[in-house]
Amino acid sequence: MKSIIEPVREIPVSEECDVLVCGGGPAGFGAAIGAAKAGQAVILIERNNIIGGMATAGLMSHWTGDSEGPVLDDMLSRAKVSEKDYNYYGEKVLKSKFIIDHEKLSLTMLKMLTEHDVKIMFYTQVCDVVMEEQELNGVIVENKSGRHVVLAKKIIDATGDGDVAAKAGVTYQIGRDGDNAMQPVTLMLQVAGVDYNKAIFPGEFEDNIKVPKGFIQDLAHDYFENPMGHVLLYPSTIDGVVTVNMTNLTGVDGTDDKQVSSSEVKLRLQIDKVIDFLREYAPGYEDCRLYRTASMIGVRETRHFACEYTVTEQDISEARVFDDWIATRCYFNFDIHNIEGAGLDKNGKQNEFQQKKKYTIPMGAVIPLSVENLLLAGRSIGGTHVAHSNYRAMAICLNVGQGAGVCAAIANKNNSPVRKTPYEKIQQELIEQGVEV
Repeated sequence: MKSIIEPVREIPVSEECDVLVCGGGPAGFGAAIGAAKAGQAVILIERNNIIGGMATAGLMSHWTGDSEGPVLDDMLSRAKVSEKDYNYYGEKVLKSKFIIDHEKLSLTMLKMLTEHDVKIMFYTQVCDVVMEEQELNGVIVENKSGRHVVLAKKIIDATGDGDVAAKAGVTYQIGRDGDNAMQPVTLMLQVAGVDYNKAIFPGEFEDNIKVPKGFIQDLAHDYFENPMGHVLLYPSTIDGVVTVNMTNLTGVDGTDDKQVSSSEVKLRLQIDKVIDFLREYAPGYEDCRLYRTASMIGVRETRHFACEYTVTEQDISEARVFDDWIATRCYFNFDIHNIEGAGLDKNGKQNEFQQKKKYTIPMGAVIPLSVENLLLAGRSIGGTHVAHSNYRAMAICLNVGQGAGVCAAIANKNNSPVRKTPYEKIQQELIEQGVEV
């Protein structure tokens, strides 16, 4: 590979803060709110022009699972669909707090951040880190103003892929044990012109609905070429519009720029075939047309970092309550999409998931080994491949983010490394913020 030598240059320090959050998805949003509520000066860096990550820019259909939390519940309540906003969506949409109105949600999240005086840097990409031995002191970013530095006492990596932690040298594993395989990537889309009075909404892989020409999942399996072949359709908050989760691509490393760009092309080229299938086989979709596509692909799994604690599937199956909990009332199933094709992986559980109790995430799972002043929030925390398929759900990521934000805040107030900060003090602040075990 050819290379050049970049000239040495001084990089100006443009910002300093107590807590710097990298990534404005659900985890980063929760982290920023948690730290700000604890009295910290917070800056949030986001590469896009919208808060919410996969929930908004990613065009996700709904908040999966049944998690609870004060920031989560406040956000869901404020972003909920109401009859005065729209004409008709059906009873299911109006009653659900989990179905996403993308524009209302993004504005709600933005308002909540500004209400807590969080400074937001949009269109800003993390390029590198500022290290002094094993201490992380800031990040180097690039945007329209050029290359500059943001310094912080504590930094929270909520980038999804753990880009900051990787640049800081934290040990990680890609994908699952043994072969490093990862869950497939998807580009969400919406179709318009759907007759809601006739439409079907298979929301899980096991929903094999009977339609005039057969069973919908069986028809998709025969119609599409691998790795496509499942049907997931969700009601939206726009009359006649349905959110579609049917594009699918396996064998993609979401940390590799070439693979991400190639995936974007391949996923978009799958869209026409998705619409053709819906028009032919799905009742109510006979006249559907493409309405819009997500502005970012959905990458489900990449790096799993070495942390003070690794969350396991047993922790979730047993609904474990950790002594050092920092996120509570988390709930979802083991949602492992097929690593080799369409549908559910043989190790995944959806309708078969038996655990009904809500579980916690420990403080140790957000503290990476060997690097100080850094915390993780979101799907890159310490955990196994199977456990990750549960806690990667956006609502859980948001709760973990709030916990990580409070960890950073109390460590700053205690003038100590996060790993040496008493978890009782962190939990006291979380309880004051409304968190319940």
